[in-house]
Order: sequence, then C-alpha cells, then structure tokens
Amino acid sequence: MEIRASIRNRPVVEWLAWVLLSELAGLIGGVATASAVETWYTTLAQPSFAPPDWVFGPVWTTLYALMGTAAFLVSRSDDSRTRPALYAFVGHLVLNVSWSLAFFGLQSPLYGLVVIVPLLVAIVAVTALFGRVDRRAAALMLPYLVWVAFATALNYQFWTLN
Repeated sequence: MEIRASIRNRPVVEWLAWVLLSELAGLIGGVATASAVETWYTTLAQPSFAPPDWVFGPVWTTLYALMGTAAFLVSRSDDSRTRPALYAFVGHLVLNVSWSLAFFGLQSPLYGLVVIVPLLVAIVAVTALFGRVDRRAAALMLPYLVWVAFATALNYQFWTLN
C-alpha cells in the first residue's frame, strides 16, 4: 500500500510505470517477432496492403506509449470503475503478447487469427471501460483500436494467402 501511495504522489513516475508496462508487452512480443521477421515472415505471400516492415516498430512503440498514457489517466481517477478498467487493460496486454507468440513464435497465421480476434474485442472493451472513467483515455486508445482492426484484416489475408 505504501508503494502505491508513493507512486500516486509522483504522477510522472506513475505515468512512466504505465508506459513502461505497455512497452514491456511490446518488448516481450518483439522477442518472438525478431527472428521470425527476417526468416519465416519473408517467405510468406504478402497481402497487397501490407505496409513495409520498417513501419511496424515506430507504430507499435507509439501505440504502446498512448496505451500506457491512457491507463495512467484512468489510474488517476477516484471513480469506482477505475480498478475493473485497469484489470481489463492488463488482461488485454496478455492477449497482445499472445498474438506475437502465436503469429510469429509459432509461425502460424491461423493461430494469430485465433488470438487477434479476441484481442480486438478486448481492445473495444478496454476502450469502452476507459471511456466511462476518462474520455481522454478512451480517445488515446482509438489509434490502437484502428491499427489492430487493420492488423486483423492483414492477419486474415496472410492466412488466406499462405
């Protein structure tokens, strides 16, 4: 309890903690992704709308920072809906990491699809829960929602093409 009180008294530290937690999810997923991107991924038939590989790093880094900032805004609220929203946020990060492990780690567009659809639903739920606590937080989740909707279509195309 003292640690939480100490962090709440230091908003910049709390913000950094949420951003780092989010970026950590990206880092864990990136470990599974790194070796497969240069080997297996290059052998796949690419959908016509697949962005160049260099786009993914900056986009995901930015999205994780926005997600962490959204969680921070929610965490600062005294609203009774804060705790369930943050639990949902942390839970959705597990799905986020799981997608990288399924698609790249297992080298399976099918397993990726099986994970990304519930991830998309979880992002919608987290965004809605965040919106009930802080509208700014929900707005910060929207680019992530749009990107994962795009990634879902991309994942589907990888599955159908390969």
